[in-house]
Amino acid sequence: MKRLKRAGFTTSAIFLMFFIACGGGTYTDPLAGEMVYVKGGTFTMGCTPEQQNECDEDENPAHQVKLGNFYIGKYEVTQAQWKAVMGADNNPSWFKGDNLPMENVSWNDAQTFISKLNEKTGVNYRLPTEAEWEYAARGGNRSKGYRYSGSNTADEVAWYEDNSEGTTHPAGIKKANELGIHDMSGNVWEWVNDWYADYGDGRQADPQGLSWGSYRVYRGGSWIFFARDVRVSNRSNISPGMSMRTVGFRLARSSR
Repeated sequence: MKRLKRAGFTTSAIFLMFFIACGGGTYTDPLAGEMVYVKGGTFTMGCTPEQQNECDEDENPAHQVKLGNFYIGKYEVTQAQWKAVMGADNNPSWFKGDNLPMENVSWNDAQTFISKLNEKTGVNYRLPTEAEWEYAARGGNRSKGYRYSGSNTADEVAWYEDNSEGTTHPAGIKKANELGIHDMSGNVWEWVNDWYADYGDGRQADPQGLSWGSYRVYRGGSWIFFARDVRVSNRSNISPGMSMRTVGFRLARSSR
């Protein structure tokens, strides 16, 4: 125990790493927030029937994906979490508020945050893969096949153009999805780990995306976008160095 402490791990961090290694359940990390355990399974990713006629070309072809177990944030990373890791004076968000989602951060900025978070906690947090994100947004193995994350009615689960009044909103106000995860539709777009690329039509297992590219993917829609943009299969992409007041992120980590 003393050796671990000298390496930079607190007693709470050691307990947390033990809990995570055992797998299952949700847990709360003082810096990373509440993490939801997502049991793996197989799902159809992309333009599925409930998306009706609103799919964009890059949501096709729909294809089978098999995923292992993982954890994902119950909420989008908030400004309070960001400041706890990055420093009280470091907050580039356009809309200020500790319980508001972090935004106006690039993919590269998110990676800097995650690197510092991992140094402080001793846990390997990361961005979710695009497949993990969509599986969780759809409700994982509890999915009821909704169009949005947790409902077929956007207003129940999402802050978007029709109801946001031109701003972000505190995390977790809207109804959670089948896994108890909030705001995967609307509020802010969320960076995922993958480089942007067209889908293949073959069955895939734990896809990680391309090893290189020009643009990173972000998912989920935001406070200023239409209902069609907060659908669970909708995709978008920009340069990893670009930041916008509509884009934030959510944490993930492997179950082992």
